[in-house]
This record gives sequence, C-alpha cells and structure tokens, in this order.
Amino acid sequence: MERFLDKGIPAEPLDGGALMSVLFDAAGAGVYAVDVQGVVVACNPWAEELLGYAPGTLIGVDAHRALNPQAANTGGLREQRPILADVAQGKRISGDRAVLLRADGTALPVWWSAVALPPEAGHGEGAVVVFHDASAQRERATQQTTRYAHSETMREQAEYDLAEITWLSEITLAMVSTLDAQQALERLVRQLVPRLADTVFIDLAEGSVMQRAAWAHHLPGILPDAPWDTPVPENPAHHEALVLIQQGAGTRHLPAPAPAGGSDLLNLVEAEDVLVIPLRLRAQTLGALTLARTAGSPPFNEADRAVAEEVARRTALGLENTHLHAAQADIAATLQRALLTDLPQVPGLELAAHYQPAQQAAEVGGDWYDAFVLPGGDLAMVIGDVTGHDIKAASRMSELRNMLRALTVDRPEETPGQILQRLDTAQAHLKLADSATAILARLHPQPDGTWELSWSVAGHPPPLLLATDHTSTYLTGPHAMLLGLRPTRERPTARIPLPAGSTLVLYTDGLVESRTQNLDTGMTRLRQHVDTHQHMPLHRLCAQLASELGDTRDDITLIALRTP
Repeated sequence: MERFLDKGIPAEPLDGGALMSVLFDAAGAGVYAVDVQGVVVACNPWAEELLGYAPGTLIGVDAHRALNPQAANTGGLREQRPILADVAQGKRISGDRAVLLRADGTALPVWWSAVALPPEAGHGEGAVVVFHDASAQRERATQQTTRYAHSETMREQAEYDLAEITWLSEITLAMVSTLDAQQALERLVRQLVPRLADTVFIDLAEGSVMQRAAWAHHLPGILPDAPWDTPVPENPAHHEALVLIQQGAGTRHLPAPAPAGGSDLLNLVEAEDVLVIPLRLRAQTLGALTLARTAGSPPFNEADRAVAEEVARRTALGLENTHLHAAQADIAATLQRALLTDLPQVPGLELAAHYQPAQQAAEVGGDWYDAFVLPGGDLAMVIGDVTGHDIKAASRMSELRNMLRALTVDRPEETPGQILQRLDTAQAHLKLADSATAILARLHPQPDGTWELSWSVAGHPPPLLLATDHTSTYLTGPHAMLLGLRPTRERPTARIPLPAGSTLVLYTDGLVESRTQNLDTGMTRLRQHVDTHQHMPLHRLCAQLASELGDTRDDITLIALRTP
C-alpha cells in the first residue's frame, strides 16, 4: 500500500459521511447553521476565516445579534431581520446586498442563501446559511464601471476632436473652394457663427489701415448685409487692438469692452467678451479676425483661443492663395492683352473687340482676334483659337497670328480660302500649333459705299450677321476642317454683300459652349441677345455678350464690325 501511495495512487474512497465532512470543510464558501434561537451550532473553517473568528470560537455565537447589523448601529448599516421566520415556512431565500459583521465589528459584504435546517441534523428547527465574500467581486465591478466611464470619456473626447477636425476642414474648404477673396470671407464668417462666436468681423490690411471686409451676427437684422452698407462707429478698444495687430502684436483679449449705452459697433452686437486675432503669414499681417460673445454665452477660454488662432492661420493661408492667384491672373491677362493688336481706324466702319480671360485660371490662353488694312484698302478681320491655356498656347497663337498677317499682306489679291490654305502648309512644316481654328474675313468697299464680305472658316463657329432691323443669322457657308490637318486640300471662300447698317460678329467657343450648355443652345442664345441689343454701341454690345453669355472658366474673345 505505501508503495502505491508514494507513486500517487489515490487512497481508498471515503464513505458518505466522511466525504461530506471533508467537502463541508473545503468548500470555497462560508457555511454556518443556527438553531431556533439563532445560535450557531455548526460552521466550516471558511466561515470562521471570512468572519474573523478563531477556530472553534464561532460555535455558540448568537448569529442574529453578533453577525447581523442592528438598528441604529454606529456604522450606519441597514438593519437585517432574522431569516428563521422565512426558512421555517420551507422557503429558500437569498440576497446579494447583505452585510455580515466580522468579529472585529467591520462589515463584510456578502452574497448569501439560506434554507431550513434538516430535521436529521438533530438540532430541531433552524437554518443553514451559505455566504460568499462579495467585496472582491464588487471591487472588480467598481473597477469595470470606472474603466467603462473612462472609455466613455475617451470616446466622447475622440468624437469631439473628430467634430473639431471636421469643422476646421469645412472652414478650410470654404476658403480654398473659391479664388474670390470676398466670397471666401463671406463663407468663413457664416461658418464661425454661432459655433465659435456670436459675432464675427474680418478686417483686411490695406496699406496703413484696416478695412472691414466681412461680418456676421447670430441674429438676423442686427447688422447690415455688408460692412460697407451702413457705417457704424468703431469701438475705441477694438480700434486700438486692430492698430496694435497691424503693428505686429499678437492676439488681443478685450473682456467687456462695450460701455453700457454706447453706440459703437461692439455695443450694437452686445459684446461682453472679445478676441482679436491677427491674420498673419510669414511676418506679413493680412488682417484681423474679431470674435465676440454676448453675456448669454460663456467667456472665451484657452481652448477657444487655440481654435480661434488655428482658424486665423487657415484664413491667412486662404487669403494668400487668393492674393497670389489674383496677381498671377492679372499678369496673365496683361500678357494676353499685350499679345492682341489694336484695331485700325477704317473710315465708314465701326470696329470693336473684347477679350475676357478665364476667371478660374491664372493663365494666358490661345484665343486671339486681329484686324488690319490690306494694300488697296480692304479690311481683314480674323478670329482664332489655339488649343490650350498656358504659355505654350499663347506663344503658338502669337506665331500663328503673325504668320497669317504676313501671308495675307503678302498676297492681298488671294481669297481668304487661298490664304488659309497657305497657312495650312506653313503650319504643317513649321509646327505652329497642335490644333487651331480660325475665320479669315475680308471686307471690300464697293463704289456705292456698301461693302462686300468674303470669308473662309477653318473649324471655327460660324460668323453671325445682323442686318438692320432684322433678325440675325449665322453665315453657315462653306466650312472646312481645323488648320494644318490637310495642307493640300483647297479651302472654300464664300461672298455676300453687306446691307447698310449690318453688324458682323466673330467670336470664340467660350462665348457659346460650356460644361453646362451645348453648342446649339449657346448659339441660339447668342443670336437672341444680338437681336435684343442690336442698337447698343458696338463696344458695349461685345462687353455685354461676354458678361451675360460667356463661360467664366474659358477665355472669351469677340471682334465685331458695323457698316454705316
């Protein structure tokens, strides 16, 4: 037998009574039994250990008085009534928020259950109580609750941060989605009110002064639609802050800057707390952003100030972007106009031209017009378009225009179609342009004072002719393909006499075609506008056609002629 025990072979199994005794002692829960008087008649070692009693000392203790809190106890614990009355009726009762008192008087949170004491125990009526220490589980539950609350706080903070980032992205988009500085600022102030402030002003530096460019208020009707509509007296403290910022100062905080009863701007909007933030980039002050809150809103804190300064930084970047684009667009337009020629003075004819660069691209383009007098007195008119919107297109356009001028003057007796055919040959050999369209028209004076028009079209929209007090018509005579495609192919020329008082309009496709309008619709609108405004001076007619019909994303060029 000893040999088997040494090798871990289990001993003989215990009988039923001995086994229950071992299990009773080794159970992971406290167990005690009380008689009808509430006196402990039996317990296991776990009960003594959990309740702080020395082995054998829990027997004989009045459980109701010693283990259960009584009324008006010093620890403020809830009184617990005896369980004997309940278990005596054969009930099995339990609870998860009870407290037992240890031997030293401290409270032990427990989960418990109780049943009636079996009669075969030999102690008469009584109860058996099984209990577990709930303090560890409750501590774990508390920790779990704390972790959950912390995670909820972190989640809410993450959602707030994401909302702030999204909002700042929307502000950036409002500034960069247009190249019009005024439009960008008006979008910005609407984004800031009322999220960041009740009132927002934006002032831009112009020379040595600040000029108000945009504003917004959280209530309608308080401020005029635009800052320049109705001058409002400036608040002295705010004016001083703007001056200091223009001199290089940082963010200015003006708490309660508006004296009661004043008539200045900050009183008008009932400002109680004001931040004035510089719009500055690389030491250059572009302006100032003013944020004002009323008494009904919380004052600005450090977090608000940080967000406001980030908004100001993004606004300054957007403003610089619009300024750079405006400067480039001005240079491009100046260069483009320098490439275009002045119109000649021709007795008996009224000439006008109009060039409008694309407003959304700071680049020179390939549109051109030209008019010059030929040897013998004829007038040549040209409209053309080289594909592209860049320096290359502009240089190609200039080369093509000058070549066409030279070819026309060199052989003035040739028809427009013959001249364009020679231009085809020159372009094929010299690579003047990848793709180009043009109309070459010639006006020849007649002995009776009228004029004869001859023209040739190379892949260009047709000329529009308006006779006096009649509806206009397109000269859809013989057309041919783009310049340079078929150098050996003969180009046709059409001729018609021009009635007295006729108006001839040559134009590029930017006037009649866009992404939102097909060519047929654009040409119909052009004809209707010319009919409506036929008595308008020619230079005004060209400008109005460009402003009302043209696609601002493309260059627009017109040249028009009116006979006596």
